[in-house]
Amino acid sequence: MIAPAAGLPSRTVDVLIVGASLSAAACAKRLVDAGLQTLVIERKKLPRHKICSGILSPRGHRFLLENFGPLPREILHEPTSCRGVTFHFPKAPSIDIDFFGGPTPHLYRKNSDYWAIQRSGAAVEDETSFAGLERTAEHVDVRVTRRGRPETIRAKWVVGADGPTSLVVKSIYPDYQHAIPWFLVGQKFHDIVKCPLDQQYFHFWFHPGLGHYTWSHARDGRQIVGVGFDAGHNFDKAHANVVRYIGKRHGVELGPAQDSEACGENFGLSLINKYVFGRGRVLITGQAAGFLNMMAEGMSAALHSGAICGEAIAEAAFHGEPAQRVYRRFIESEVRRCSDQWNPLQIAFGRPHEADFWAALRRLGWTERLQVIGEVVMFVRLYAKFRWGRQILGQAVERLLKGRYDARRWW
Repeated sequence: MIAPAAGLPSRTVDVLIVGASLSAAACAKRLVDAGLQTLVIERKKLPRHKICSGILSPRGHRFLLENFGPLPREILHEPTSCRGVTFHFPKAPSIDIDFFGGPTPHLYRKNSDYWAIQRSGAAVEDETSFAGLERTAEHVDVRVTRRGRPETIRAKWVVGADGPTSLVVKSIYPDYQHAIPWFLVGQKFHDIVKCPLDQQYFHFWFHPGLGHYTWSHARDGRQIVGVGFDAGHNFDKAHANVVRYIGKRHGVELGPAQDSEACGENFGLSLINKYVFGRGRVLITGQAAGFLNMMAEGMSAALHSGAICGEAIAEAAFHGEPAQRVYRRFIESEVRRCSDQWNPLQIAFGRPHEADFWAALRRLGWTERLQVIGEVVMFVRLYAKFRWGRQILGQAVERLLKGRYDARRWW
């Protein structure tokens, strides 16, 4: 339902982007290049902290170089690069999987997001919170609170690039957040006593006893230990279980956790093709839309989906076609790329990832290969309670027969 506009706007822009994220920067760059007046608002003071591993895919690295230029040292953590991912299993041998094309940057998200936003050319206002919106057929009036003062901004189009718990999504789909499962992802930072884990790799455990998503990697002289699990469970308990396990299994000795951070995640939408792309003149992009690559690397999908969103709005601005219609047509390519990474048929018979899992597997003997595959299957059973199996298989068959995923499933 389209609500009438309430109150008078204090100013007008072509496009208002909510959230100063990487997807916002990519979207803004396309819009500014097209000559559209673009404003990005961010509720925190910039540069702002961002919970993220910072491990970027080769595709995301290429995007940054091509669109924003060489990466300055201050936007990188130490180690400054990552060679790939190491998979660990309860009983099977661990395997190192190198990225295609060599190491990729280890981004310091606080600085890298700010750097990209600045280089986009858009106007940026921090300490400005999204408070709601009213849509009409011609524009969107957005209520914000700017440094404690309420204001209304009128935009021809609005982009929600404000992450998995997006307030923009909630404003147009109030039931959305109750319609999907939510997960808590948290990490703690430890001084290193002894850590045999190779610092050039991002380490991931396929272990159903540890959690849905368990990882560790080096950052700025400390070791991160992270875990993801169903929302409502105890983070400290889950984390302590992982620390005990990697100590016993891998000989990792760590000091007490000094810092910790956690956030909610809309993990699962890219597995079952239930993305949310918006309504009318309000478009959703990045992880707010549900993009999350295998191993929970969301930055490359955020960058590319943001750019596609900007291109769709520019197309609508100059050719008169509704932006939402254009966006859903353009975004099919990114949906295929992202969902293919979780698609069992694509994994088995294609090469959807940016690191060669099958090449790493072939380095093992046949007995060890079967062990690895068996342990992956056991791990996937964690998701049986969400009844995703039938949906994943159905979408995999749709992709095989039609060459695309079913757009009717999108919000």
